Amino acid sequence: MNVWEILVPTVVAGRPIPAREHRIWDQYVRNISHGLTIMPPVKGQWVSDGQHLFCERMIPVRIACTREQIEAIADLTAAFYGQQAVMFYKVADEVTIKVYKPA
Repeated sequence: MNVWEILVPTVVAGRPIPAREHRIWDQYVRNISHGLTIMPPVKGQWVSDGQHLFCERMIPVRIACTREQIEAIADLTAAFYGQQAVMFYKVADEVTIKVYKPA
């Protein structure tokens, strides 16, 4: 298991994505990885086909999962949000989750 970060759009085709739609995506991701950490939106810029500049706010989401799970999440993200490309990257190669019993 690794910690991955994936960038989720806040706008698709000029239309802001409502929070309720993001919550549906969150549930899909929880079904795959059992958890996620949603970070505050950031400003992103990328050039499509070397011509068109896209400037948009993106939501970084951190997920502890396997490579196969993040690939499935990237595919899900592309389909769910209608994306041409989805960026994800490894944040850490080691994950420790300590579980404590209530006192």
